[in-house]
Amino acid sequence: MSHAVKEQASGRIVTDAPQHRPVRVFLSYDPNEDPGAVRFGFPNGREWTFPRELLESGLRAPARDGDVGIWPCGRVQAIIEFHTTDGVAVVQFDAKTLIRFLRHTYAVATPAL
Repeated sequence: MSHAVKEQASGRIVTDAPQHRPVRVFLSYDPNEDPGAVRFGFPNGREWTFPRELLESGLRAPARDGDVGIWPCGRVQAIIEFHTTDGVAVVQFDAKTLIRFLRHTYAVATPAL
């Protein structure tokens, strides 16, 4: 039985344009592959893998690890900044979506007694 968590989240690409573009983001966690990492994938095939702890910390206060930065934005939003050699993508999420995903990752990572 697989204990992987795979979810979809709606984000908004933040630009200087008046309207933010919606984007579907694929969130995944596989404790058998890397119990300390989460993966965020985009429809264009680009993926970022980063520490699960970074996601958790970034929901409370600004945090950065390598090419990923995360910080809270008000009470109900979170920003994740993804750096590439081509530039930076800034995506805004509802924090509750990311918190729910984190809870699911911890639920499957906890061994049954």
